[in-house]
Amino acid sequence: MKATLLLTAAQSGARRIPMGLVVAAALFLLQNATANPTTVNLGTASSFAVLAGSTVTSTGNTIVNGDLGLYPGTSVTGFPAGVVNGTMHVADAVAQQAQTDLLAAYNAAAGLAPTGGTLTGQDLGGLTLTPGVYFFASSAQITGQLTLDAQGLSDPVFVFQIGSTLTTASGPNASSVVLVNGAQACHVFWVVGSSATLGTSSDFVGNILAVTSITADTGATVDGRLLAENGAVTLDNNTITEAICNAGSSVPDGGSTLLLLGFGVLSLLAFVEVGGRTMILNQNRRAIY
Repeated sequence: MKATLLLTAAQSGARRIPMGLVVAAALFLLQNATANPTTVNLGTASSFAVLAGSTVTSTGNTIVNGDLGLYPGTSVTGFPAGVVNGTMHVADAVAQQAQTDLLAAYNAAAGLAPTGGTLTGQDLGGLTLTPGVYFFASSAQITGQLTLDAQGLSDPVFVFQIGSTLTTASGPNASSVVLVNGAQACHVFWVVGSSATLGTSSDFVGNILAVTSITADTGATVDGRLLAENGAVTLDNNTITEAICNAGSSVPDGGSTLLLLGFGVLSLLAFVEVGGRTMILNQNRRAIY
């Protein structure tokens, strides 16, 4: 039937479709809009700049801006001289819950479908990547500068799924992660299947979720979190700053936005049934389906 067909309410057999159908259509829009996850929920682990399973060890004047936690281990050394600008939770219920939430976050992030492609065998240094989920079957390396470009979108998420180890190059300006066009450290996630090592003087951004251990060599800085499930976090004159999203910023809820849009569009339409066939009319009462 042509889109220019004009229908009137007086047509024989025409009747309005119940509002339930309109709601169902809007919910269909919501379901499809939320099919792709928009963030990794860290739960209570989000308050920790450093979280480990076995030990936390620091050498020199490390600064941890955020909470420091350990569970089930009990040994935290190097504070002082290191400083924790937050609360230390050692083998307590808070650290235990944070580890539980970390495991859940890791499993959720590791289970995401790669949308940015497979980068196995490629050095991340020198690349500019847009939001998405990137997959490494084995190890990942950063030598040089990795640029994460948000493209002006609202709080897009970057997830790196790494099968084994994450390593960054050592030396002044040898490795860095740079955020541009609205990218935020709080929405960058490194999901590491074994251990991560940040080389000396690395300038690193994002949240590391590692199954085993995390080592930050001398002078490495982190805008994010170092979260190790089972092993140690080892620090050496580092500055670790818990990544917090900018004030007023939130993870985009594409589902809610599209749901509201869907209701707005549907409110401009009329649903009628003619001869057993459902038709949709626009404001000019012309059939569009």
